[in-house]
Amino acid sequence: MATHEDDAGQSVPATPPGTATDGDGVARRRPLRERHVEETVEVAVPVRTAYNQWTQFKSFPRFSSVVLDVEQVRPTVTAWTIGYGPLRRRFAVEILEQDPDAYLAWRDLRQHPSHQGEVEFTPTRSGGTAITVRMYLEPRGAARVLTRSCRATRLTARLVRGELLNFKRFIEGLGQEGGAWRSTIRNGRVQHDHPEPPRSRVAQWPVG
Repeated sequence: MATHEDDAGQSVPATPPGTATDGDGVARRRPLRERHVEETVEVAVPVRTAYNQWTQFKSFPRFSSVVLDVEQVRPTVTAWTIGYGPLRRRFAVEILEQDPDAYLAWRDLRQHPSHQGEVEFTPTRSGGTAITVRMYLEPRGAARVLTRSCRATRLTARLVRGELLNFKRFIEGLGQEGGAWRSTIRNGRVQHDHPEPPRSRVAQWPVG
């Protein structure tokens, strides 16, 4: 698989899932063509508020029923610890595309199994926001049988729906975001409005 080096010297796909490359060589986002899960919830806050709070990833444990911790690893990579009861699982997620107030796409960096996902923010006529999460599961081995039987898909959809409702209650209770990161990400790389600072400078993390 063709790769390029990111700011930390790690290999990432040259053309990640969910993107297409135009003639000018610039990767453009496109919605997942194939998906196992799609859930939408409307929240009674403006798009900017919903987007700003959602992208404060470290705040997820404050409302999530399964996310225990989120750690920033690199500018576009976060490590998530999820669990329920005594069960724990930790995995890294890379943000592939991010458009302020509109869209975010990610991929799980695990290989066995892994998933891709995206979230879209759409303004509603009432002045609120429709948040849509789509996920594509990429199981391996025996897990493929569960996915084909729709059992794993139903469980994942139920979990995603529950987390969306948790976020709805959280952000509507706050009424405003607790922080913001307004940059754009393309092909797994932060797009800088100004020339990149020297390597010795501390990177600006996309979280509050």
